[in-house]
Amino acid sequence: MRETTVVAADYFRSYSVVGLLAVVGLLFVAVAFGAGRLLRPVVPTPEKLLTYECGVDPVGEGWAHTQVRYYVYAFLYVIFAVDSIFLFPWATVFAADGYGATTLVEMFVFLGFLAVGLLYAYKKGVLTWT
Repeated sequence: MRETTVVAADYFRSYSVVGLLAVVGLLFVAVAFGAGRLLRPVVPTPEKLLTYECGVDPVGEGWAHTQVRYYVYAFLYVIFAVDSIFLFPWATVFAADGYGATTLVEMFVFLGFLAVGLLYAYKKGVLTWT
């Protein structure tokens, strides 16, 4: 009984260090923003309230047509970049004793889902550049 109490105390002590570090980080950010607000000069002028577009005065409306395909390519990139992040922990678990076959099957299921998503995007014509 005493041994489990010691283990639980060590467990919660390690979380208290993480919590303390999070509180210190939040305080640091709050102090930095507060100091910036107190020290900066506040002189609003009409020029400062205009929208800035690379040194050119804005003319016309703010709406512009944007091609959706760029967002689709960015979305596909993010999906595959995030999925590639999962390959690194998988490789370390795969190298551990006793997990080889299970993790190999899990990774092929995971890669199968990726292949189905890529095939779906290809069938919808998302991957053709026009």
